[in-house]
Amino acid sequence: MKDETFQQAAQSGGDGIGLLMIGKTAISLLIVIAIILGCAWLLKRLGPNRRAGTQHLRVVASTPVGQRERVVIVEVADRWLVLGVGGGQVTKLDSMDPPATAAVADPSPAAGSFASRFGQALKHNARESLKRQTSRANGRGDS
Repeated sequence: MKDETFQQAAQSGGDGIGLLMIGKTAISLLIVIAIILGCAWLLKRLGPNRRAGTQHLRVVASTPVGQRERVVIVEVADRWLVLGVGGGQVTKLDSMDPPATAAVADPSPAAGSFASRFGQALKHNARESLKRQTSRANGRGDS
């Protein structure tokens, strides 16, 4: 008797039950995706890739010398270390005192990240464009 009532309910409201199950499944999937994205965000903010001790270590320069090999100059406790990096290993090549001008020198406009150089170029172009517009406006107003 229970089976008959269940079958009748399933037949009469089968479409509604199916849509309800699909909806529950979709909501569950969205919750799982939100949890994954939340965990990724937390790892990005708090994970092992955060550089907590970078005040003692600074990369001064780096240049490639091969497809996977680099020569890197690192400043550690007022000392420069010249390191060879490649093939999954780091080798100390030399150690030297930093030059006196290196700490005082201002970074050139071409130094820095792409974002900072791009920002400097945009500011420069905006200034030049503004100068041209004001000179044109002054030229038209005088004639």
